[in-house]
Parts: sequence; structure tokens; C-alpha cells
Amino acid sequence: LLSLCILPSLVEAAWFRVGVVGPWECDPLFAKALPHVAAQLAVNRINRDPSLSYAATFDYIVLQEPCETSRALEAFLGFHTKAAGYIGPANAGYCDAASMLSKGWNKAVFPWGCVGYELDDLRSHPTFAHSMPRPTSVLLSVVRYFRWAHIGIISSSDDIWVETANKVADALRSHGLPVRLVSFMENTPHAIRHTLSKVRKMKELRVVILCMHSVLIGGEVQKLLLETAYDMEMIDGSFVFVPYDTLLYSLPYRNVTYAALKSNGKLLRAYDAVLTVTIDSPRMSFYESYREAMEKREVAATLKPQEVSPLFGTIYNSIFFMAHAVHHLRQSGEWMSGGNLARRTRNLAIQGFSHWLRTNASGSALVDYLILDTDGLSWELKPVYRIDMEAGSVRFLGRDIHFPRGFGPRRDSSCWFTPGVICSGGVDLFLTVAIFCGAITAIVFTVALIYCVRRRINQIRMVRGPNKILLTLDDVTFINPSLSNKVSPFFNLDDSRASGMRSISERSVVSPVSTKSPATHENSNVVIYEGDWAWLKRLLDGRFSNISPKTSNVFELMKDMRHENVNPFLGFFHDCGLFAIVTEFCSRGSLEDLLQNDDVKLDWMFKSSLLLDLIKGMKYLHHRGVSHSRLKSRNCVVDGRFVLKITDYGFNEVLDAQRFPYTEPPEDELLWTAPEILRMPGQPGVYGTLPGDVYSFAIIMQEVVIRGPPFCTLNLIQCFYVLEILEKLRKPPPLCRPVVSPDYAPLECIQLMKQCWSEQPDKRPAFDEIFDQFKNINKGKKTNIIDSMLRMLEQYSSNLEELIRERTEELEIEKQKTEKLLTQMLPPCVNADEPNQSVHLHGSASSSPFRSVAEALKVGGIVEPEHFGSVTIYFSDIVGFTTISANSEPIEVVDLLNNLYTIFDAIIGNHDVYKVLRLSSFHQTTITSRYQMAASYSAVGGDHRRCLHGGVGSSCSQWQPPRCGNSQHVPRHSERCRNLQNEAHARCSCEDTYRVTHRSLCRRRGRADNASLLSVWRHGKHRLSHGVQWSAEKDLRRRTGWSAGMDLPNLCQFPPKSSLGKWPTGCRWPR
Repeated sequence: LLSLCILPSLVEAAWFRVGVVGPWECDPLFAKALPHVAAQLAVNRINRDPSLSYAATFDYIVLQEPCETSRALEAFLGFHTKAAGYIGPANAGYCDAASMLSKGWNKAVFPWGCVGYELDDLRSHPTFAHSMPRPTSVLLSVVRYFRWAHIGIISSSDDIWVETANKVADALRSHGLPVRLVSFMENTPHAIRHTLSKVRKMKELRVVILCMHSVLIGGEVQKLLLETAYDMEMIDGSFVFVPYDTLLYSLPYRNVTYAALKSNGKLLRAYDAVLTVTIDSPRMSFYESYREAMEKREVAATLKPQEVSPLFGTIYNSIFFMAHAVHHLRQSGEWMSGGNLARRTRNLAIQGFSHWLRTNASGSALVDYLILDTDGLSWELKPVYRIDMEAGSVRFLGRDIHFPRGFGPRRDSSCWFTPGVICSGGVDLFLTVAIFCGAITAIVFTVALIYCVRRRINQIRMVRGPNKILLTLDDVTFINPSLSNKVSPFFNLDDSRASGMRSISERSVVSPVSTKSPATHENSNVVIYEGDWAWLKRLLDGRFSNISPKTSNVFELMKDMRHENVNPFLGFFHDCGLFAIVTEFCSRGSLEDLLQNDDVKLDWMFKSSLLLDLIKGMKYLHHRGVSHSRLKSRNCVVDGRFVLKITDYGFNEVLDAQRFPYTEPPEDELLWTAPEILRMPGQPGVYGTLPGDVYSFAIIMQEVVIRGPPFCTLNLIQCFYVLEILEKLRKPPPLCRPVVSPDYAPLECIQLMKQCWSEQPDKRPAFDEIFDQFKNINKGKKTNIIDSMLRMLEQYSSNLEELIRERTEELEIEKQKTEKLLTQMLPPCVNADEPNQSVHLHGSASSSPFRSVAEALKVGGIVEPEHFGSVTIYFSDIVGFTTISANSEPIEVVDLLNNLYTIFDAIIGNHDVYKVLRLSSFHQTTITSRYQMAASYSAVGGDHRRCLHGGVGSSCSQWQPPRCGNSQHVPRHSERCRNLQNEAHARCSCEDTYRVTHRSLCRRRGRADNASLLSVWRHGKHRLSHGVQWSAEKDLRRRTGWSAGMDLPNLCQFPPKSSLGKWPTGCRWPR
């Protein structure tokens, strides 16, 4: 078991694989470093070195890095399991990311191409270790020594060099040096010339760093750049070029002739402006070391040393540097990890490929550098200065730099290299002040121009375009809303309660609109704007010249208010001396109108829907930072869909912006105002607060719940109602608040109401909290009007069956009453008792027996009338009935007629007669009352029938006068009720059978004053084709009292119905 536990560490200790990361395949000049050969040589020497016995067995793997930065990072993510440590990366663009990944993997990274001061932070990058000095530190030493502060950087278009240029610029700027130019150029003559043109324009540049492959190892871009600079006459000593890539390796210089300079005279002369900074190899150059390895057959002799990039030695040194760190780590017995391995790179001194490598106690590499120069004539590079990184100094080697034209770049101020000192850079003070003053002037002028242009644009937008605000008579059309059915039945323009659409001062300005007079701006507040109805809310005084900019800002703010429960602001009407706010017209008036209309039934769902609309509207306004300050039920309007909308917002801001004179509001307008605002000295109600709006909402809530005015539940004297409440609100205690019974609303609603009208404003909830609490009152149910109506329809449909049954029963009862009344009005079928008697239906050959004429008429039949040999008709009228009616009350006339008709009905009830007419007519100029009946008996013949019928009529004439005076109010008048006209008309023979229908039982024509009559019965051969009219002589006799000459005392007295058939004889009947 112990051997199994130790086995992993033994395996880990036996092998250490190092990964060599770089763009070895995509860049041919990097490939000339021969990474496989360099790594193999280093590994072989490490494994054979007895001084590295604790380093175990080293192995290597070459890892390909794409030249694109994004792809290089993606490739590095796949190197996690391929090595225990890494040499590289070469791309400075993802060094930070590589360090973070290695920290997570707990593996060390020994980079040679990374640049950046932030990588020196051991806490953020504990697995990073530098095997050579940072190139930017070497550059800082050079420019500090020569006092060249102004730097430019030119890079080729490859991602590796672009990222390197950016990192170098950041590092130099972090030390306070002004990097004036960072340019990336394509490998084309035009791009190179364009970049050099930018360099030439910057006269202050002293050093130009070239981030690209050196021309001495085959860099074509640098070669073309230097040749183009020579052609542009930029090799004049005003600045120097410093290649960057030579800082990464040791470039041979002793007894070395570079073919690029030897074969190209232009390049040789251009290279006179180049200072080459490279690692010093005092004992043996890179070419000599590589030739020695070839002679020892450690490397293949297929290539000459001059064909190999000196970067070969950098790769070799990094692997050897890591091997010594592993050796010291294992020798100390510590755990093999990336952090421990990076810390073991301190205080090392090892022999590299061509020079020594040393590190100090902090792990910084201490390697000497040389500054190489040419004289413009020879093909060799000569050292002129040595850079001691351990001492941080630059030593002159006895040979001056050969600058073109005998002089080099100008020296900058030393303040650039002095820490903590702000340097002006030698800029002319006068020029600086002039530039500053010019910039300030330009800024002021620009701001003023922008302000003028914006104000002009706002003025144009206010009077033109689809979003204009200022309206005139050309934009609106005044209408009379009373002539349209669009207005709710309870919305009246003249009603003083329609204050949801206008203020109290407005009601005093506008005169009532007549339904016949045309609508103008003087008598109407309703207009048509863009095809829709709109409302004008008039301000107190319209006499002013223009609209101030502050008012324009208020207009813009109000125009931007868009919410379902906020009445939209459409514009401002400014014409004919009238200044009014134009808002959307709501046909159902204000919330106060709706609550006072008893015809509208409001259940709790309906009320909660209105309150929720109000809450959402105020929530929107408060989110926009707007305080209403005039919130009341009169300023909440309801549209045709019963959606509540808030209006009058921003009204006080408009008055304040236009500096309207303050007008003291009526006392009843202050009932919705919060107590703390009422106590403010000066002008109450002008300035509002957000907690004040919450208090106003609570008062509206009381109105909706109780359907009464504010504080209506308090027992106060009506005449001092408002004044007493305002006095109690201003000077508590005790606190004056409405009293709401739990019978009106849920208990949670009443509690919310009490919170909203709390005396302390900071204890009142915001509308966001009110919205959440109010939703909980209905337990999450939707409270809109449509749902309430649907619920009512559902309840109605569920009770519809029971309602139909009740209505059917009521209809059946009324039908029975109607049939009973019809039976009493129509005569019965006299011979219906006989077995063979029947009433024939119209259009049917068969016959069905009916007990009465009414039964036949109900089924649509035609009644076959009976044949009577003689018929007696009695007609009675009241003399002076018009005078009696004029001197009586209407109810007294009705009582008189009811008494008379009751007496008449009782008299004819003792005889077998039929009542044909009982008429009371009330015309515009005449009032009349008549009574008519008919009698007949077919079984009595001849004169006996005349005597019988006439006796019935005469009997009625004699019995009526004594009973007329029973009415209580008649003795007050001089007129007395007497029988004026008693008419009898008898015919003893009929040529044809009479046909009587329900429409021709009785007909009366003519005026009531001349009492002309037509015969009630019709006869003829063609079945009622014409009527029989009395002659003028008979009418004259009737009017002159001819009927009074009858021998009434000798007439037979009528027996009761039961004795019919035994009529006495010997009666005389007038002609």
C-alpha cells in the first residue's frame, strides 16, 4: 500500500517534459530558430550533466502557436496535458491569459516574448519566471541615458508584432514617457511611405522603435522601411531607429559581415541611422557556439551558423534555465508545482549557449547588453555602449556613435526621467496659453451655437410638424358636445360638477352652450383636433406676449407623458386671447361625476378597477419624478371604456413658468390637500410633494368607497362644513380624518387608506408599495371593467332560467286579466245555450261552439251576429260637463265619472241589455262624457217589441237623474247633473242579417259640441257596406227636445231579467 502511494510522485519525478511554444510553422523567420534542434540539444546536455542529478530526466515537445492572437490562445488551451512546464509564448497579446491558465494548471511558464510591467506582480502571476531581462527595461535604460523622451513605434501587420507594439507602448507610457505614435503598416511601398510621412510630421520624435524582424537576419519589411526612409531623406540624424527583435537574442558582431549590408549600399547608408541593442556574448558569439556544437556533432551540420536565427540560443537558455530551477526545487524537497518552480529561479548563475545567465534575489535576470553601430561605410557592427542591467547603468566603450550628418537627435528635458516631476516637454508657454484660450473660446461658441440652434428647432417643432404643441384656430374646430351621442348621459357641459375636465375658474369664464347656438371659442370647451375630440382647460389669464423657454421645457415634459392611465397632453391653444391646455376628451366626465350618478351601479370590482387605474397612473408620474400637487376626484376623468385617467398634471408648473398671478383656490378645493402643505405659509396648493399626492389619493379612495364627498361621514354643520375641516387639518389635535365603515370595503382596503393619510409624510407608503398591497386585497384577481361586466353577464345567465319562469307566470296572470276584461267588454253569444247554436270561424267550413264573442275573436274568427227583429239604443250625455270639469280638480273629475259609470252599470245590470259605449274624452278645448247601451228581444213580435225595448231605455232615463248628485264636490257649483239627451231609436224590421266585428261594434264621428251622431248599427244587402245616418229633421227634433214629448208615464215598466218573455202589451212608441 505504501508503494502505491509513493508511485505517482516517483513517476512525476522520473520525467519532466517541457513544451516549447512559438509560431514555428506560420512565420519562416521564427522557424529559422530551429526549435526542435535547440530543445534536443538542451535536453541532451541536461540529462548528461552530473550537476543536475536532481533534475531527473528531461524531455521536450514543440508546440505550434498560430500567428493570429485569438487562435494562439485557443491553441494554448489545448497544451494543458502535453507538458509540465512551458517555454514561451512568443505572442505578447495573450501573455496575461497564459499566465492565468498556468496558474490554474499549477505549471510554470518561462516566457521570452512577453512584455508588460503587470507580469512582475508575483501575487497575480506566481507561476511566471523570466529567463532574460524585460526588453522594455533595456529600452528605458537607453533612452534615459541619451535623454530621448519622445518615442514612436512602427509595427508590421503580423499579429505577433502588433500586440508587441501595443505592449511596449503601454510599458513606456507607464513610466511617464510620451509615446507620440504607434503605427501598424502593411508590407507595401504605399503603406510604408504613408507611415514614414506621419513620422516626419512629428518633429519632436527622437526614437522610432521597429517591432518587426531585423533586416540582419532576413527581415524584408524592415529592409523596405529603411530604404524608403533613405529615399524620403529621413536619414538625417534627427531621430534614430532601434530594432526591437534584437533585444530577444545575442546578435553576433565580432568579425561578422552581414550580407544584407554588404550587397545593398542604400541599406548600408540607411542603417547608419540605426542603433542595434542586443545581448552581449563576451566569451563566444552565437555563431561560434553553434559551430562548436556542430563540431561535437550535437547538432546536424546541414545548415551553416549564419543560416540559423540567434533566437536558437534564447530557446536553449530558457530550457537550461528551467532545468536548474527543477534541480534546486527537488534538492530542497519541496512539492513540484508551478509556483515553487518559479520561486526557485532566484540567485542562479548558469552558463548559457553563448553567454552567462544570472538572476538576483528577486528573480530578475542580469544580462549585459551592447549598443552596436556602423559608420556608414563598413559592413561590420561596432559596440559603442554597454548596458549593465545589474548596476542599471550605460558605459561608454570609447567609440562614438556615428550619426548621419555628424549629429544625432536632440536631447529632451531631464524631467521626463525624474520620478514625481511633471514635465512640460519644452512646449512654448505662450503657445500653450493661446491654445488653451482658443479651446475655451471655441467651446463657449459651440455651446452658444448649439443652444441657439436647439432653441430654434424647438420653436419650429412647437408650431409645425406632427408633434407640434402650440395650436391655433386653424388646427382645431369648436363643437357643441350636447348635439352628439358621444357624450355620456350624465356628462353635462353646463354642470358645475364637470370639473374633472376644467377648473373652477374655468367654469366662471365659459358661458353655457346652447343647443341651438353655434359653438365658438367663447362658449365651448370641446374641439376636434386631428379627427378626435379634445378638451380645452382654460388658464386664468391669457394676456401675455410669448411663451418662455421654461414653459417650453414643461411642455416637452408633459408631451412625453404616455401611459394608459394618464390623460395625454395634446398641446396648448394660443389664439383669440385664449390660453388653454388641450387634453384628450373623456366622454364620461370626471370621477366625481361618475360617483354622483346614481344610475351607474358600482360594485366593489368596479370601484377597485377605478382605484387601480389611479394607482398605476400616479405610479407612472412618480417614477418620472413628477408631483401632481392637484390630485382630486375632479381631476380624474373616465373615458368611454370606463378607464380612469389622471389629468391636470403639470398645471402648477405652467402657471409658475409663465408667472401667472396667484389666485386663492376655493375652500372645497383644499379638502384633498395634505395637512403639512396646508400649514405652509404663503400659497397653499401651489407646490406639491410625493407624500402629499399619497394623501390626496387616500381622500379619493374614501370618495370611491363611500360614493360621497370628502369627509362626508363626519357629523358637521353643513354651512361650516369645509371651513371646520380645514381648521382641524391645520391645527391638530385631534386628527381629523374620514370615518369609513368596514361595510363599504374590505378591511385591508381601509387599513391601506389609513396608512396613506398618515399625519407623518415619511410613514405614507409610496405608490409602488400601494400597488402591491392593493393587488393583494383582491388576492391577485384582475380588477378591470371588462372582467366585472363578464362576471355580471355570467351571473345573469345563470339566473336566466328562473327569471324566464317568473316572467312567464306574470304573463299568464296578465293574460287572464285581459281575457276577463275582454269578456266583459264584448257581448256573449245569446243563443250559445241552444244545442245547435255555434259561431263560425272565418275561412273554415266547420263550426265550433263558443260561449262568447270574445272566444271567437281570440282565435281570429268572424262572429255571425244574431238576427233581432227590433233593437233599442240608449245614449246619455251630461249637460255642463265642461263647466264642471273646469271648476274641479282632475282627481275630482275622475271620481265623478267613476261614480256615474258605477251607477249606470248597476242599473243596466238589472236588465238584459248590452253596454255599447262608455266614453270620457278630454280634448284641447272640450271635455265630454257619454254613456250608450242597446237592448233587443227577438221572441216578442210587433209593437210588443217596441214597448219592451223603449221601456228599457226610458227606465234608464228616469233612474239616472236622481242618482247623479251623489258626487261630493258637485254641490259647490251652480250647475247640477241632469239628463239632457235621452235618445231612443228603434227599427222594427231589418232587411238583412247584421255582421258585427270587434272593430265596428261602435262608431262615433263628429265634434262634441254639435253632438251629431251616426247610427251605431249598419245594415244593407252587402254586409255593412254603408251606414245609416239620421236625417236632419230627426236631428233637429232630438236637439229641440222632441224626445221629451213622449208619454213616458204610460210606458211599461221593465221587469227583471228573469221575467223576460212576459212583457206587457199596449205600449205606444213614438214615430
